[in-house]
Amino acid sequence: MHASPFVTVVALLLLGARAEQTEQGEAALTDDTAQCAPYSIALVTNALSSFPTIGQPVLSIPANDTVALAKFNAITGIPNIAPKGVNGTLSNDTINNYPATDPDCWWTSSDCVTPKVSGLAPDISSVPEPRTLGYGFDDGPFCSHNEFYNYLSAQNQKATMFYIGTNVMWFPLQAQRAAADGHQICVHTWSHRAMTALTNEAAFAELYYTIQAIKLVTGVTPQCWRPPMGDVDDRIRYIASKLNLETILWKYDSFDWKVASGQATTADVTANYQSLITAVGAGTFDTVGAIMLTHELTNYTMQTAVDNYPKLAEAFDHLVPIAVAQNKTQPYAETNVTFPSFAAYVSSRSSGGSNSTSSSGAAGGSGSAKGSSPSSGSSQGTTGSSGAVSLQLSYASSGLVAALTLLGAILAL
Repeated sequence: MHASPFVTVVALLLLGARAEQTEQGEAALTDDTAQCAPYSIALVTNALSSFPTIGQPVLSIPANDTVALAKFNAITGIPNIAPKGVNGTLSNDTINNYPATDPDCWWTSSDCVTPKVSGLAPDISSVPEPRTLGYGFDDGPFCSHNEFYNYLSAQNQKATMFYIGTNVMWFPLQAQRAAADGHQICVHTWSHRAMTALTNEAAFAELYYTIQAIKLVTGVTPQCWRPPMGDVDDRIRYIASKLNLETILWKYDSFDWKVASGQATTADVTANYQSLITAVGAGTFDTVGAIMLTHELTNYTMQTAVDNYPKLAEAFDHLVPIAVAQNKTQPYAETNVTFPSFAAYVSSRSSGGSNSTSSSGAAGGSGSAKGSSPSSGSSQGTTGSSGAVSLQLSYASSGLVAALTLLGAILAL
């Protein structure tokens, strides 16, 4: 349900732990604790009643959201495929007993990217440009990402950012920075649950409200999404397609997301990066490019991206946002926001150009989506023989985790 007035007041108190900032002011911060201190901006707090509970899965469309209900009810022809779990958690029975014939093109079971339902476009798991990496990161915006974004800006590098709706609402200025720096923004659902384990209505809501959050905060309407954990089948693809979302997956996984839980070691992640780099030299991507799963999830994953950037840039001919690799010069619903073609992007990088995306409406009406200059904090790193800058990042403060946990608990009341 929508937040009650009481919950909204409490949320404002928690989110407003420091004075309202601007995107530029937030981007200038270099201390992790300062970046991750809860804050509010009127743009978000004034719209809280129009969104589901922050930090919780959207299991149904709020009854008073007549616009969303009308959009969902207008969708016909959803494939008759049963949810593969409950409330965003996959069922072990379904996983263990799913037919080997893969009737649903369930990526979790078979890595299927070519839908079996007529009329659905294939998933994007590689990019068409040879020797090119479709460069992107999941699970943002992360509160202490300034040093990472400073590094990308210093390299004149744009990327595709797959943003979680709840994170956009918690860290709107960080999301605005992505638009201001010229990165492509895509949907990564509202609460990062397994999408095939949701009902039709819940799956629609997870996507719809993330689109609305990104539009509210950045001024752009994304037309791409990535399913959390890659969990997608033809039912979910169909619902996403009705929201004009293209499904983007990957073929290579860094496993950077597994380190925090102990499911992988840092050596595993290094080996996975090296495996991709070795494949470039072996000619694997001489006719078609690659997409690798990496994350803006923790300071470790961002530091790992920085450490490996020079190696990727040396191995691949080009590192580009996925939209650029697809030659999609209008990646958003808004026609006043444009990206360069692949040829133009490559040419501008070769000539030392800005690679800026042009806009008169992105980032909440900022009027420009060009890259911002790195803040003074980026000079704190040291450059080693590989050319990578050590950002000296630490994990997010326990105070932030406690505040967000408390906020989620209160909003769930």
